[in-house]
Amino acid sequence: EALRCGAEVFHALRKVLQRFPHIRRLIVVADRGLLSLDNLEELGKIKLPGQRALEFILAVPGRRYGEFTEVLQAIQAKAGAATQEIIDETRWQDLRLVVAHHPQRAAEQTLLRNERIAALHEQAQAWAGKLDGQDAGVKAKGRKLSDSGAKARLYHAVCEAHLAKIVKVDLKGELFAYTLDDKAKAQAELMDGKLLLVTNVADLKPQEVVSRYKALADIERGFRVLKSEIDIAPVYHRLPQRIRAHAMLCFLALIVHRVMRHRLKQAKSDLSPDQALAQLRRIQRHSVSINRAAPVTGVSTINTQQASVLAALNVKKPAVDAQMSLL
Repeated sequence: EALRCGAEVFHALRKVLQRFPHIRRLIVVADRGLLSLDNLEELGKIKLPGQRALEFILAVPGRRYGEFTEVLQAIQAKAGAATQEIIDETRWQDLRLVVAHHPQRAAEQTLLRNERIAALHEQAQAWAGKLDGQDAGVKAKGRKLSDSGAKARLYHAVCEAHLAKIVKVDLKGELFAYTLDDKAKAQAELMDGKLLLVTNVADLKPQEVVSRYKALADIERGFRVLKSEIDIAPVYHRLPQRIRAHAMLCFLALIVHRVMRHRLKQAKSDLSPDQALAQLRRIQRHSVSINRAAPVTGVSTINTQQASVLAALNVKKPAVDAQMSLL
């Protein structure tokens, strides 16, 4: 999967460089699906004009964190005492390896895992008790449970909880049994709250490398907004100029959405852009004419919530010719 994804990325990169030959520096920031030694080799083969090497910042997939156990243990002393995010750096495969640790996120992940393990243990104990009761001749409600059935149920629950490396169900034994792998659990806790980034960019500080990668999430969030809230697709156009116009309008809408989100955040508002628009959409401008007299125009009454949204967005209240309070 990583190789297929990498081939598509490399093809796209070469097309971009062919179309824009004036590019003198390019830093590829990619999520966890691109990191492999083969992909790193292919990235190293791509050259910019002037034979400058292509630069990259790649996230390490969580499934490969086991390869970095020694590296993570070396910084765990700092991580364990941290009260806010810390960022450290080391080397891997002659490349920079930047490690960020977020203590609050680590605590949340550890707590969630422990809660899931406790829930699985409680359920397994209930099944074990039912099996023991059946062997002793005690009748219980529901269908009779077998050891193989209990093993299958627990294994399914463990897989759904993504804990197969920690909770080991004995599928080959005759009796229902399972164990907890304390070593695997400790290793998982070591990875909690960690972000590993591999890069060949030499002039960025570790904090800047992490910031560049985190900006990728903001770009992906923009694509989600285009697809969901702005509805860039499907496009019911045939002529190229109309398709371009549609895309341009959606792009402008995305910019407005970003500006709204930024201003709401600066004003410490809990509203999202969608929620803010829902409030403002209730403001209406009306024109009323009675007995063929000159029409009277006005804006519907702006309530406290709408006024606070306008203030947060740094937008003036709509001009009022005659306030129509009845509306």
